[in-house]
Amino acid sequence: MSIVTVVGNPRSGSRTLTVATRAAEAVADRLGVEAGDVVDLSGLAPALFSPEPSPGVEVALELLLDASILVVASPTYKGTYTGLLKAFLDKLPNQALAGKAALPLLVLGDPKHTLAVEVHLRPLLVELGANVPTPGLAVLESRIPELDELLAGWADRVVPQLPGRTRVSA
Repeated sequence: MSIVTVVGNPRSGSRTLTVATRAAEAVADRLGVEAGDVVDLSGLAPALFSPEPSPGVEVALELLLDASILVVASPTYKGTYTGLLKAFLDKLPNQALAGKAALPLLVLGDPKHTLAVEVHLRPLLVELGANVPTPGLAVLESRIPELDELLAGWADRVVPQLPGRTRVSA
């Protein structure tokens, strides 16, 4: 069982990257596996929009396709996920995530966007064929200081829903 984290924030070293990697660690701890690779799309942005093939993008896509669990994270931009994340996921073929679990995560500046993880990011992952346990994780920036508590509650809810899980510990 392998976990790959994909972060669609255009800024490197972002809060989204921190929250996403910690979320992957919380899931991995409960499964008794390693948190795995992180695909930070901030470094791939120019290549994603280039008409020429990019070895970096191809490697990132292969990491996704080889994973059994994905943590897919983005900050909210205009009430939804970033165009950077969408551009990356658009490179996947139809049903490319079939048989994989995808855990959607959004970092929010405003609580009015809390449902964006369920009404925007979840349908994208389902369209790609992923099994998407409930609930997605919406983290308000103001609650990042409470991240350990938020992640513990969320991971305790979603990990039992993961197909093929090996073990769950509290």
